[in-house]
Amino acid sequence: MSTESADVTTVVREKYGAAARRVLAVADAAPTADAGGCCGPVNGPVNSCCGGDAFNGTVDPITSNLYVNGETDVLPEAAVLASLGCGNPTALAELHPGEVVLDLGSGGGIDVLLSARRVGPAGKAYGVDMTDDMLALARRNAAEAGVSNVEFLKGRIEAIPLPDASVDVIISNCVINLSADKGQVLAEAFRVLKPGGRFAVSDVVVRGAVPAAVRRSMELWVGCVAGALEEEEFRTLLKAQGFTGVDIEPTRMYRSEDARAFLAGSGVDVDAHLDDIDGRFMAAFVRATKPGAA
Repeated sequence: MSTESADVTTVVREKYGAAARRVLAVADAAPTADAGGCCGPVNGPVNSCCGGDAFNGTVDPITSNLYVNGETDVLPEAAVLASLGCGNPTALAELHPGEVVLDLGSGGGIDVLLSARRVGPAGKAYGVDMTDDMLALARRNAAEAGVSNVEFLKGRIEAIPLPDASVDVIISNCVINLSADKGQVLAEAFRVLKPGGRFAVSDVVVRGAVPAAVRRSMELWVGCVAGALEEEEFRTLLKAQGFTGVDIEPTRMYRSEDARAFLAGSGVDVDAHLDDIDGRFMAAFVRATKPGAA
């Protein structure tokens, strides 16, 4: 692992481990309906730990309001509180009963648990995460939800701990942008997918050039912004690994007024970069297929 990759991995592990511990503390304290946790008010807009101050009560434009009403009602509160994504890949991936699904960077397990319900008892949902605290939280959430067709594995998404051609669908929710070696992540995704398998992830994607000050900020990298791939670069990397049918569909555009939320506290001069950022960042659903018989 390069020095840059090691640095990014360390910072991401520390930040997301702290996020998991805060969620566990909130859950163990049995909060009231208006209590604020890692991801904001329990019955209000979700404010993720992914960027900004997790306890500042503001709504994160990247992570808020991603799941439709009622979709998460069957899940433990801690799974919802720990949702740090930028989309809803389980809804967009068109999962089918009996399929095997893998969530890259599964965090508190929300997308794994939702996937497990969609693939049913004949299917299985795996989650891989490198953070011990997140794995502990996810396993606790699975036990509380009574979902048995799930398994959470410790590992890095650059070295997925599953055999070749073992997965029907790969999902991920605002995690690939956190890796310093995205080509390796996509190579591993291609390896573990079965022929005809589907890559269906939500991530933050960039259109055009981004100010260097934003790219340099490690805090923003952990906040799902600075490490985002440029749209055409994402397409090129997927095709280079052998994927076909690559499609990038914007699901939410971030305007200059949204930028204030994810630049606040990062050390970047907000006013100096607002015009350069307006419309450059978007949440997107990225689809691709591994060639072969389905």
